[in-house]
Amino acid sequence: MSLTVPPDLLDQARAGEVDDAAFVACVRDSLPYAWSLITGLIRQRQETGAEFADNHTPPPDEAARGQLLRCLASDAMRGALERHFGVRLAFQNCHRVAVFDPAAEKAHAEFVTARSQILNQSPDLVDC
Repeated sequence: MSLTVPPDLLDQARAGEVDDAAFVACVRDSLPYAWSLITGLIRQRQETGAEFADNHTPPPDEAARGQLLRCLASDAMRGALERHFGVRLAFQNCHRVAVFDPAAEKAHAEFVTARSQILNQSPDLVDC
């Protein structure tokens, strides 16, 4: 299961639209490794003023890797986090998360190219 959904949030979803803040809180509580990595990259990007910050360190275990995959493969989760934090997220392989300033269109466009994906390959990541 991707998320551990509290009963009140499930009731909200059954009744109609889900509040973004409640959904973001559900993501935070359900996927603590992914949340911690993304928020750390957001802080890093803000502190350095760089166009983006990215992670090159593989997760400590498969459970953590699974959190990243579930969080960033979900359009709903990714979109909610992007709106909440005012950033753009990108993802390569099974762990390279990048957080972009929304104005960094050229840097984001380069990060998500096939060329960039190919250059980010490593034999260690073939079976991640």
